[in-house]
Amino acid sequence: MKNPQHPVARLLDTLLIQIAIVIGSTVLLSAQVAAQPAETPAGARKDLVLKGDAQCTRCHGADAESPVLAIGKTKHGTVADGRTPTCTSCHGASETHINRPAGAKERPRPDRVFGKKSTVAAETQNQACLACHQGGKRIHWQGSTHASRDTTCTSCHQVHTAHDKVRDKTTQPEVCFSCHKEQRTQIGRPSHHPIKEGKVTCSDCHNPHGSVGPSLMVRDSVNDTCYTCHMEKRGPFVRTHQPVQENCAICHNPHGTTTPNLLRSRPPFLCQQCHEPTQHRGQVSVIPPLPGGVTPFSQQGAGTIARGCLNCHTNIHGTNNPTDLSGERTFRR
Repeated sequence: MKNPQHPVARLLDTLLIQIAIVIGSTVLLSAQVAAQPAETPAGARKDLVLKGDAQCTRCHGADAESPVLAIGKTKHGTVADGRTPTCTSCHGASETHINRPAGAKERPRPDRVFGKKSTVAAETQNQACLACHQGGKRIHWQGSTHASRDTTCTSCHQVHTAHDKVRDKTTQPEVCFSCHKEQRTQIGRPSHHPIKEGKVTCSDCHNPHGSVGPSLMVRDSVNDTCYTCHMEKRGPFVRTHQPVQENCAICHNPHGTTTPNLLRSRPPFLCQQCHEPTQHRGQVSVIPPLPGGVTPFSQQGAGTIARGCLNCHTNIHGTNNPTDLSGERTFRR
């Protein structure tokens, strides 16, 4: 049996350890060299932002007219993410654009061009985005109002910029109002949702990518959308007001009105669109006569002064009070 304390044995062990270290270092160095990419040929351009963008950035830089390099400040320029696209993912291979054919006076445009001046069909433009952005809030895009009217993704979104206006709560209405002119006027009226103040934005109520509800509502109905903020109007109540249960927009214009509480018209005129002409419901809105005066409208005007119907019927959205002696749903406090 070998004696581990013998000088020859200790020398042999030390030699074997050194040999193992040398072999291990050689293998590790070989693996590192193999993992390194091939050296860039002398004079070849390097990628600046995205993988393979060298052939594009030789012409397209960060100029004011076409600041394509700004995409590096967006999620589309996150090179550490395996889902990050390349230039050709959106614009196509564009072989003739990269290598201008001999004899061509002008360089052909890329296979897929975006923007207002593009001659590419809207569906083709959108397909470049939908190839990655599927499902979620965009699950109802096909057949939606915007899709059926040939609205492109770039009509609202800016890809080559760190600040996409439509995704910013304070600047989003500016993008929407570029088409929806009527709503721009309505939010400037005295009674409006705080859109200009930056507390509410269009996408809080609408899903521009499509929905199963009317008017691109984020919920299945107008009422369900309103109840996300106005939960006290949801109920359930013992006595329900039928128009309230049907659609809030029957009485309210959510974008803005000249009447308080976003009402489409002032009571009693709003109420008399349905409650007319039986009993006091059809009273003419006049100023009551002075004390001692007698006019044909003395009795009728007494019930419609100031707030009109809401003087008495304060819980107009619903109430838990029982009916009165006449069996009517009074909606009183």
